[in-house]
Amino acid sequence: MLRRAGLCLLPLCVLTIAGFGQKRAMVIDDLAKLVSVGGPQVSPDGGWVAYTTSTVDVGEDKSVSELWMVSWDGKQDVQLTFGPEAVSSPRWSPDGKWLAFTSSRPGKAKGSQVWLLDRRGGEAHQLTEVKEDIEDYRWSPDSKQMLLTLRAKEEPEPEKGAKPTPPKPIVIDRYHFKQDIQGYLSDKREHLFLFEIATKKLTRVIGDDKTEDKFEERQAEWSPDGKLIAFVSNQEAPDPDRSNNSDVFVVEAKGNSVPKKLTSFSGVDAGPLAWSPDSSLIVYRQGVSPRYSIYDMERLAVVPAGGGAPEVLPATAEMLTGAPVFAQGGKALLTTIAEDRVEYLAEVPLKGKDVTRLTAEKGSASTIAAADRHVAVVWTTDLVAPEIYALDGTSGSKTLRKLTGHNDALMAQLALAPAEDLSAKAEDGNEVHSLLTMPFGYVAGTKAPMLLWIHGGPTSQDSHRFAPDRQLFAAHGFAVLQVNYRGSTGRGHDYSVAINADWGDKEVKDLLAAVDGAVASGKIDAERMGVGGWSYGGILTDYTIASTTRFKAASSGAGTANLLGMYGVDQYILQYDNELQPPWKNVEPYLKLSYPFLHADKIVTPTLFMGGDKDFNVTLVGGEQMYQALKSVGTTAELVVYPGQFHGFTRPSFVRDRYQRWFAWYDKYLGMPVVKPAVAAPVVKAE
Repeated sequence: MLRRAGLCLLPLCVLTIAGFGQKRAMVIDDLAKLVSVGGPQVSPDGGWVAYTTSTVDVGEDKSVSELWMVSWDGKQDVQLTFGPEAVSSPRWSPDGKWLAFTSSRPGKAKGSQVWLLDRRGGEAHQLTEVKEDIEDYRWSPDSKQMLLTLRAKEEPEPEKGAKPTPPKPIVIDRYHFKQDIQGYLSDKREHLFLFEIATKKLTRVIGDDKTEDKFEERQAEWSPDGKLIAFVSNQEAPDPDRSNNSDVFVVEAKGNSVPKKLTSFSGVDAGPLAWSPDSSLIVYRQGVSPRYSIYDMERLAVVPAGGGAPEVLPATAEMLTGAPVFAQGGKALLTTIAEDRVEYLAEVPLKGKDVTRLTAEKGSASTIAAADRHVAVVWTTDLVAPEIYALDGTSGSKTLRKLTGHNDALMAQLALAPAEDLSAKAEDGNEVHSLLTMPFGYVAGTKAPMLLWIHGGPTSQDSHRFAPDRQLFAAHGFAVLQVNYRGSTGRGHDYSVAINADWGDKEVKDLLAAVDGAVASGKIDAERMGVGGWSYGGILTDYTIASTTRFKAASSGAGTANLLGMYGVDQYILQYDNELQPPWKNVEPYLKLSYPFLHADKIVTPTLFMGGDKDFNVTLVGGEQMYQALKSVGTTAELVVYPGQFHGFTRPSFVRDRYQRWFAWYDKYLGMPVVKPAVAAPVVKAE
């Protein structure tokens, strides 16, 4: 069966748009042309914004990041680093003389180190030569020191020319013993060190080398006067692994200092931290309840640096906020706020409840940077890839001015599809909000095949932003429905925590209600619908196909449906114990939440399971179990294992391969022309 009349047959689809000439639909090859832009840092004088870009090196099958800076007027955009080694975390020295960044490029010491670029010109040179892993760094206000956050390496770097040594057993005694990307966790934790620029002397801030390595110190920030350092640490006794009770501390900016705890909330008090210009206040993010770690809606709070009662800022008490940055004058904060299907830039007062919304357009803001009355932000919409923007105007009237245009040439070629807002009522009365993107070439009065594409998290949301998955599926001929089911962010804490210890129930009600609403619009072919997602989106795919037979094909990526089989296998041990209790104390919720696996004989939807074999977030075993269950009962299933991949894929050829397999799977079962995937790297496949 071919697509219905009115839909383009890619890759020949070219649209003529009034005022723009001919544009084409997005194809998989465009993924390698997209430039990821982020990490803005405004220079102390406000004249420049440093930032990073990430591009795909197809030949080397990896991503490459570089350092750039753009002038505040947008007229000069200069690439500062070149080469195969990644760079990240640009930071201007407060005196404006240096631009620092981290990189693992070859130098005097191995591993990631801090490098310096002289503002006057010349090559970058390596500043640090530490043996530990640099997790983070900050300049001191006088530009004479750096505050380094270091973690001791699991194994020391071998000497150049030394013979390879055989691997050693991994010995573990921690309660929380594994984490995606980091792997198996040892007792080595993050600590703060002072690094003198002139002498390269390294001094531990809290304690010394003989101090017990029990608590981590992270998210550290200097006070503007240079006297104190604020940081976040979980020091819950007897074992911080068994609690999410992190707090904000301050310590003198010198060696062997004793920290002072400032916060007392029994849940999450965390960063990113922001000091007031006079060094008297620290703004941080506080959770809502110690019980709801994954569903927490961090809101902004403030505490005096000298000690005193912490206070949640009234303006953000019900909102999920991003990192805080003090506005000029120190009486208000700039931050991002997640609202229904958008993330907007906001100014939040330290007193009062009036939030000033600075971005009115439907889009998503992130990563704010400010200095000398200049504010930069990363901004994206449905039709515009993320770029760096300047925030112009007075307090009463703000506008975004584009500073970078790394994706402009590609965006000019593409006919992109906007997402429209939809609402529906679930069977229990919940109002469900979603986004519907129609396929290219759609003609009013016809019905399009549709994919219900489910976001992960669950504490995330589908919003108005440039989403390659949304655009590629629409370009391929599918309508795409993305639903902010209960558990999602953007609609307050109660909406998010509604699924606590009750996964796969309210979410599926919301998903199916949104599908009914899309079908009722008259645009969707109810006989040609697929479902899929990654992470919690994969989990909800399993729940959905165990609840209905209306979908003709499914793709469950990095999912799981056998909760008993996941206890102790992934990184979420604290959530299992807090939210569900250990299975020997309360086995009923584990059995209830495992209904897709325990009732696999009811699933008839052909399902593609995918995952990375190094994923410790939602481990591959979850997909393997569901694949085996469907094969055992005779339901069509296929399993694709991506070697060396974590929860988020890093190998570009595997990202491409995954899209090709999605297209081929849905094409086959939804009556679309089948496109055979071209495998660019070895993939383990079972069927």
